[in-house]
Amino acid sequence: MVEIDAVVKVYGDAGGYRALDGVSFTVPEGQFAAIMGPSGCGKSTLLNVLGLMDQPTSGSYKLDATAVQGLSDAERTHLRRDKLGFVFQSFNLLPRMTALQNVCLPMGYAGLSRKDRLERAHGLLARVGLKGKELRTPLELSGGERQRVGIARSLANRPRLLLADEPTGNLDSKTSVEIMALFRELHAEGMTLLLVTHDPGIAAQADRILRVKDGRIVADERPAAQPA
Repeated sequence: MVEIDAVVKVYGDAGGYRALDGVSFTVPEGQFAAIMGPSGCGKSTLLNVLGLMDQPTSGSYKLDATAVQGLSDAERTHLRRDKLGFVFQSFNLLPRMTALQNVCLPMGYAGLSRKDRLERAHGLLARVGLKGKELRTPLELSGGERQRVGIARSLANRPRLLLADEPTGNLDSKTSVEIMALFRELHAEGMTLLLVTHDPGIAAQADRILRVKDGRIVADERPAAQPA
């Protein structure tokens, strides 16, 4: 599903800041992997490259067997829309839209009919436990509920790969447990997940942990014990 080989990302000129320094790894379809490291280690830059929101300075990236380098902006946009779902720490919901409208939005860009958008959005919101709250705006929802809307939106176009950037970072511990349970359910259904976190307890719930330091993968390991 994901093949990264010798990826380097330099900001500025050739002697500038090296955010990624020769990163290589693969993630097979259906795996739940966590990318873990301290602030400033390069994990968010790596997620931006994986999410086609930034391009590496050198190295190669294949997403679902498609070579990303050399694609036009339009081709990258289509690949991102068709293959990827994103979950953000700050939710990134449009505040004046309802939960239903937020989930419908990416489907509109994909060209689905209004009937299909509404049907799928209602189903996704029910799937994440928000049945009956479809017409509430983000300001009328708790932090955990906003993240559930974000997860529903990320699934709107039926992605092959779900990318999550510190998805529990703005949540209390109880709500974090609930959100991680939802991610594990998605994984059990066959979804490929890549989750960025600084929290060892969150990372331990994945199949695999990639530890990042100074722009490099310094460890690739299995958690010591899976949660019950």
